[in-house]
Amino acid sequence: MPPSTHHIRATVEAYLTRYPSERDALAPLFDVLAGEEDPTSRKTFPTHVTCSAIVIDGSSRVLHIQHNATGKALAPGGHNEPGDQNLPGAALRELFEETGIPHNAVVPLPGFETVPLDIDVHGIAANAAKGEPAHQHVDFRWVFLLRSQHAVTLQAEEVSGYEWRSFEDSASPTVRAKLALLPRLTHS
Repeated sequence: MPPSTHHIRATVEAYLTRYPSERDALAPLFDVLAGEEDPTSRKTFPTHVTCSAIVIDGSSRVLHIQHNATGKALAPGGHNEPGDQNLPGAALRELFEETGIPHNAVVPLPGFETVPLDIDVHGIAANAAKGEPAHQHVDFRWVFLLRSQHAVTLQAEEVSGYEWRSFEDSASPTVRAKLALLPRLTHS
């Protein structure tokens, strides 16, 4: 059973307690949550929920993958699937699928176990090959610490490379800004 509308709404409200100035930016999410369709289904248009994993290593670097479909360096992530029970679990599944890093190789950043680091609303171009109109993704970006170095094994169908970037060089401006607010991380 995919993450419920109740779970998503509760997660967003907890996030907005931390980042109240972002409420207006999340209006498309509130619109889809008020509807009857599954907000996590990739077939829910014009807006649906996706999840990403912001993985930080022991040198305070962030994992980025080279996403084949967009040609961009992004955090590992993607669409929810029917078996995903919650949003952080969807991010961990995507992390494993795209990089081979299993869920037990990471732990949530303390203080972010049930609240994402960032929620980003961004446009996706129409894709005639997939029969998808232009739409929006509301990406819940969960932050995890890598417990110890782990080999990255890329999913060639979706990912063509990876790199570890400093907080300052993180591809997403909103993630970059929120990482800058974190205390200096130390973990094993």
